[in-house]
Amino acid sequence: MPEFNPAWPSVANAGLAALAKTTPMKILVANLGSTSFKYRLFDLPERAGQAGAERELARGGVERIGATESRVYATIGGRAIEKVMPVPDHAVALQAALEQLTADGGPLTSVDEVAAVGFKAVHGGRVSGVVRVGPDVLAAMEEMAAVAPAHNPPYVRAMRLLGERMPAVPLVAAFETGFHATIPDRNALYAVPTDWVERHLVRRWGFHGASHRFVAGRLGELVPGGRRVISCHLGGSSSVCWIQEGRSVGTSMGMSPQSGLPQNNRAGDFDPFALLHVAKQTGRSFEDLLVELSGKAGLAGMSGTSGDMRDLEEAAAAGNDRARTAIDVYVASIRHWLGAGIVELGGLDAIGFAGGIGENSPLTRAAVVAGLGDLGIAIDAEKNTAKATGERAIHAASSRVAIWVIPTNEELIVARQARDLLAADRGTANGKGA
Repeated sequence: MPEFNPAWPSVANAGLAALAKTTPMKILVANLGSTSFKYRLFDLPERAGQAGAERELARGGVERIGATESRVYATIGGRAIEKVMPVPDHAVALQAALEQLTADGGPLTSVDEVAAVGFKAVHGGRVSGVVRVGPDVLAAMEEMAAVAPAHNPPYVRAMRLLGERMPAVPLVAAFETGFHATIPDRNALYAVPTDWVERHLVRRWGFHGASHRFVAGRLGELVPGGRRVISCHLGGSSSVCWIQEGRSVGTSMGMSPQSGLPQNNRAGDFDPFALLHVAKQTGRSFEDLLVELSGKAGLAGMSGTSGDMRDLEEAAAAGNDRARTAIDVYVASIRHWLGAGIVELGGLDAIGFAGGIGENSPLTRAAVVAGLGDLGIAIDAEKNTAKATGERAIHAASSRVAIWVIPTNEELIVARQARDLLAADRGTANGKGA
């Protein structure tokens, strides 16, 4: 399949695209947790570049899967609907969601209209990019479960169930690692024995690929000529990505989503020999300590209160020194990767802030770029703190580097990727090539 082009179709191409016949394609994008199921339903032109709007038709989900009673909810055309029912597993959750979508007034007349279910899959190791879900894909995800323990096991269980219960619906995995396949070895490899890389796949894989791809695409439209971009996806899970000509050339997350910047409750980058030291001092097992590093560390562990930036900012303003230190460590890590990215890219044209913190914390954005005027990076304080939402520029008039707040849309990226994979498969089946 051709490499995804992050740039949106330009106005100049709109006239040519209008000549192509547009057939809408409905893609359901699933976001899975161990006991939850969230989705968005999109209506897309059948092929990239065709005329026609990309529309979100509905969103919803299921909470407390496996409990005696589960909440099944949806928002369709601004109308909220909800019911409570037993949902024993993710396959039943999908069926319950489809029932809401096909009910009177729903966006589907039948389940057959769903062309595919797309998943924002995290880590497949030897399997990356966008692929049909099958036994080999599930096996590859299981191989990487130890480094993505919060993500891979629930996805594997749910995908296997859905494949068994709904074999007629194509399941498509869009791996977060796919966007980072273009990172050169100098930024992707750890200084470990080559055998570790070749046999055990130890390398900097990178994550949040759908979000960074979206930010790269939007900045390609918003900043003409902006070839050197740094995307800051900041939220409960955070990462920084260096992007040149729309392609990832470096990222802060490494072998696992536990690495890189400090996270909500995950430590981020950490010297493994410190783990050995604490194990010897306490008599605790590595497994026990890793659970603490990946669930009770990060901003929450440092502050002793919360890993939510809103709570931390409030506590810091009230004089809580631990909360202030947690924020400072988080910002310093972002600035570390920002500075390294500027050196790698040989300069900078644009910064994009996305994610819950990136979109909603003026204090964090201002702190990340503070004092960088000599590098041509200057924020407009009034624009940054304005009570505004949505996509917006926040750089000062004097800034050589554009600074944008970009509400990310990872689900739309996954829907597009699933659509493109189906189109490529049809082309191959028709003897036309991918």
